[in-house]
Amino acid sequence: MIAPVAPIPTSLSAWQAQRHHIRSRLWQCLGELPAPIMPAPCTLTKTLRDGCLTEHFSYDNGAGATVFGYFVTPPTVTTPLPAILYLHVHGGKYTLGKEELFQERTPHRVPALALTQAGYAVMAIDAYGFGERHSFGDESGNGVEQALYKHFLWQGSSLWGMMLRDDLMALDYLISRPEVDPQRIGITGMSLGGSRATWLAALDERPAAVVPVAQLTRWRNFAASGRYNGHSIYYYLPALLREGFDMEHLVALAAPRTQTILIGDQDPLSPLDGIQQVIAATEAVYRLYDAEQQLQAIVEPGVAHAYTPSMFAAMLATMKRALMP
Repeated sequence: MIAPVAPIPTSLSAWQAQRHHIRSRLWQCLGELPAPIMPAPCTLTKTLRDGCLTEHFSYDNGAGATVFGYFVTPPTVTTPLPAILYLHVHGGKYTLGKEELFQERTPHRVPALALTQAGYAVMAIDAYGFGERHSFGDESGNGVEQALYKHFLWQGSSLWGMMLRDDLMALDYLISRPEVDPQRIGITGMSLGGSRATWLAALDERPAAVVPVAQLTRWRNFAASGRYNGHSIYYYLPALLREGFDMEHLVALAAPRTQTILIGDQDPLSPLDGIQQVIAATEAVYRLYDAEQQLQAIVEPGVAHAYTPSMFAAMLATMKRALMP
């Protein structure tokens, strides 16, 4: 049963009352998640990689799994830095994960190098099923997602919820680092990483800036397109469309913080009419806060599911505007 979408309130007080309900319901849709714990990380290696001081770490997530990640800074850190939690893509690249930090994201732009040269500390972790976590039991690749989805479903939780739980723990760890200014945290990622960024900003108030890339699916519009297999199984949560909200409510939970939405108008995973509805509704919420200048939405014409050089430049510009003194 798909419920009609609740309209965006026309007063700030009404929106603030509604946003608490939305956040509560989102947590319920994620399932019964184990309570997060503060990570107790172990440093595996610490090296200079591509001009970046790179710490390879791991920690027990308190739910039967080990999380692996990178913490990257400029070679010399003299004062606490603004920091970026960089959330990797899916794209069927199960062995990539956090290594995306050191790959060309767009031509001649390597995220770790571009961000540290701009003065940021950066953290990235492998999500369930990716990077150093790309196997589960006897499964690998796409089979890992299927197995993990079933594993967590039997426990009353969800694969998506457990992925976000790890991301929230990574945010806890990032903020705890002495090299990092906890008041200047940004989150970004493309596709799967964009979804993770949007959900994190919706569930947690600490990120000061969020830049989701190639991810703006209005769930009802996407369902109407019938392209369910365009997203992997992690994306689907029980009863989500029985609620009276949609993607615009999720995106708007970041208000009035800095947010830049980057997407192509030909993205098959994001029908254009849905993109336009999400942006219009989110703009209405930012207006309630008199914070229209904190929201930017760039829909690139003729672009499908891609991360273009201009998108990468816009991400960097947003982080500079929001996080640099």
